[in-house]
Amino acid sequence: MEKFLLAHHTALRISDSQKGAPTLVLLHGYMESIEIWDEFMPLLTPQFRIVAIDIPGHGISQVQGEIHTMEFVADVLHEVLHKEQIDRCFVAGHSMGGYIAEAFAVKYPECVEGLILLHSTPNADTPEKQHDRMREIEMVQCQKKDLIAKLFAARSFAAANRKPLADRIEQLQELMMLTEDEGVIALLRGMAARPDQNAALRALSIPQLFLFGREDELIPMETAQALAAAHPQAEVVYLEHSGHMGFIEEPEATAEILRAFMLRHTDSRAPRI
Repeated sequence: MEKFLLAHHTALRISDSQKGAPTLVLLHGYMESIEIWDEFMPLLTPQFRIVAIDIPGHGISQVQGEIHTMEFVADVLHEVLHKEQIDRCFVAGHSMGGYIAEAFAVKYPECVEGLILLHSTPNADTPEKQHDRMREIEMVQCQKKDLIAKLFAARSFAAANRKPLADRIEQLQELMMLTEDEGVIALLRGMAARPDQNAALRALSIPQLFLFGREDELIPMETAQALAAAHPQAEVVYLEHSGHMGFIEEPEATAEILRAFMLRHTDSRAPRI
């Protein structure tokens, strides 16, 4: 069920299946929206309650100012959960959504039953990556968002999946083109400014799952393996035939990995509504 609500002074669109337990919150990636989960969510419902939000500045949620920090979006999510009467949940973030999930887990650990990073990292931007984000801002300001969409959408999929999943790449391009320029810029600035979360995640006493694609051009295997070695507290799983979009490229495998993780770490003593 989709609806609109006001959280942290921000108008949002959310999707809430309302039934099942535990609750899993899905946070989409950069220039995506809740539509990106349309074919994935049914693989987990009705067993689990699934909540997804259009991140402020994306989809049809409101843009709030010139920068959307990851902590700001975490505060928005916290109020969404309060309004939906959800005390604790698993939080899964894809790419940029993973940065927000990390910020939420660090700031509100009492609300998090488990943290799931889908093709995401706790690393801060390098100076080179920050420079790239500033260049993207310039491209958006110069009405060249179509170039970003064309390059980024295809590169997000493993090379072998680009032809068979051409329709999903086209869908991603369309979602990216529909994203408000101001929202793209606000979140690019927020991603560039985010802190390194490696030490913070190692200090958290909540279950963590890192999921990577072996064919991911955005998070190459060298980076993924270095993160796995640096985070012994986390479970690490590799999707054999995926790039950066495992929940689209290998949806059933991804759903089973998430299902097993949540059932393994569900705290039956925690009250849920």
